[in-house]
Amino acid sequence: MVLALLKEKEYRFFISTRFLLTVALQIQAVAIGWEIYSITHDVLSLGLIGLAEAIPALTVALFAGHAADVYNRRNILLFALGTMFLGALGVLYITHPTIRNMYSQTSIVNFLYFFIFLSGVARGFYSPTAFAFLSQIIDRSKLPQASTINSSVWQIAAVAGPASAGFLYADAGISITFIIVSALIGLSFISILRIQSKPVSDLKPSEGMIKSLKAGLSYVYNNKVILSALSLDMFSVLFGGAVALLPVFADEILHVGPQGLGFLRAAPSLGSALTMIVIAILPQMNKPGSTLIRAVGGFGICMLLFGISTNFYLSLVILFLSGVFDSVSVVVRGNILQLETPDDMRGRVSAANTIFIGSSNEIGAFESGLAAKLLGTVSSVIFGGCMTMGIVAYTQIKAKKLKEYKF
Repeated sequence: MVLALLKEKEYRFFISTRFLLTVALQIQAVAIGWEIYSITHDVLSLGLIGLAEAIPALTVALFAGHAADVYNRRNILLFALGTMFLGALGVLYITHPTIRNMYSQTSIVNFLYFFIFLSGVARGFYSPTAFAFLSQIIDRSKLPQASTINSSVWQIAAVAGPASAGFLYADAGISITFIIVSALIGLSFISILRIQSKPVSDLKPSEGMIKSLKAGLSYVYNNKVILSALSLDMFSVLFGGAVALLPVFADEILHVGPQGLGFLRAAPSLGSALTMIVIAILPQMNKPGSTLIRAVGGFGICMLLFGISTNFYLSLVILFLSGVFDSVSVVVRGNILQLETPDDMRGRVSAANTIFIGSSNEIGAFESGLAAKLLGTVSSVIFGGCMTMGIVAYTQIKAKKLKEYKF
């Protein structure tokens, strides 16, 4: 099945875009995180990075989901990629040695937040549209396998991106780093151009955006399997993520610098990528709902252990294992969404997913930065791991339909 999917030309271009863009955004995240922290030395500034990206993503997500169900999805993807490209060029401009000497450090940080905000707008449109566009490229019977491969490609890119980002930033500087980021986003734009436009949904703009959005949100709310899966992942990511604080761990706790930061960022994705390859080969899970709950529980335990670790190599192993558990969660949730969502609602349901999961990554980053400011870096991560375990226990008791769900 995997080889058969990869023989389909348009699907290859689709996952090529996924890979190139993910590598670019991962490099961008590591480089900007280290750059801002090196200027401010303030953990809250790392949390503000997530907030700067979450606010626009949340603001446009529902409209983007509606647009993905009404307008040409390829054109929306091209718009989003073009906006990300402009944001990368903006970072390249403001961090160039000649230009940055013209501004104060505070102004440079503010400019970086602005370009993160611009990227958040673009990602708010990209995520629900890409989810919906996949169903126009691949037959419904192949969607679970295609979704798993799509997630696997993302995770492989999420290994390559951070691992290379640390060395690029340390050895070549931020300007060269963002030349590469811009080039990768440009190549992803070209890949989408190679995919033919697809027919627009039967839903017409004249039906009204408000009515359309209410229908999408109502569907998510009334489908208890989707609602439970999204809620579980949202709260676990909101409280359990420590990624935003990795520059602090790399600099002040583990003392490994930007190269070490790259490895720390890559470790979860390496665990995820290897696990997803195994999942893609193995038969479908018998009880995916129960597996999802256990996987999120394992993720919470890993965050708890990471918070108390002071050894770089042990921290790498813990983050690797967190990626293993997270990948199971991503695959199960992605397959539930693909199989439980009608074709004419894919954009709007994916927009809800963006609000629940995509933006909770960024809001979780803000929560981590704020908690670290109030509680201390280590205490905030331990607190997040404990909260995640509590959420898993609550879900285990209350979400009966999710526990009993089968593909």
